Amino acid sequence: MIRVLIAEDMRLLRETLMAALELEDDLRVVAALDSGDAIVGTAIAEQADVALIDIDLPGTDGLTAAAAIHERHPSCRVLILTALANPAHLRRAMLIGVSGYLLKDTAHRELVRAVRTVASGGRVLDPGLAMTALRTPPSPLTAREAQVLRRYAEGADPKEIATHLHLSYGTIRNYLASAVTKLQARNRVDAVRLATDSGWL
Repeated sequence: MIRVLIAEDMRLLRETLMAALELEDDLRVVAALDSGDAIVGTAIAEQADVALIDIDLPGTDGLTAAAAIHERHPSCRVLILTALANPAHLRRAMLIGVSGYLLKDTAHRELVRAVRTVASGGRVLDPGLAMTALRTPPSPLTAREAQVLRRYAEGADPKEIATHLHLSYGTIRNYLASAVTKLQARNRVDAVRLATDSGWL
């Protein structure tokens, strides 16, 4: 019996996943969570074999939880199921030891097959997203430039970003200018668009 933990904040999808997996004789849903904070503890307590996790969760995000599972409960395989077709997320998922990465429009039979595959030690990747990730070059931005640009994308102005990061206003402006230059963007807004489209934010 494959013991499956589900972490998905959308109730309808979470209940649909539970119902679909419970139809299979060899799968048993041992927990269904609506946030990321309890994933690791629950996976350990329930001795889950597979954790089916969304990335964009309240509290601890899915990739952070996946990394913690890999470290603290390595016998549990992680299968990411997400609506975010983001090459950067896929690359990070592979680096932290995720066993599978699928989009939420995956067919029911494919999902069931993927759960069985990762439970047996195999890997499963959405082929279209894998190709996109291979074609997308790594980010030219430093971690700090990406952090500043991400805050700017969220609506914070340079003074607010400076206060939040405990840096000078001039330093923040320099990071933004550097990001614009590296991305060959017309301005900050264009830099945000280019970085987002490439999965670098």
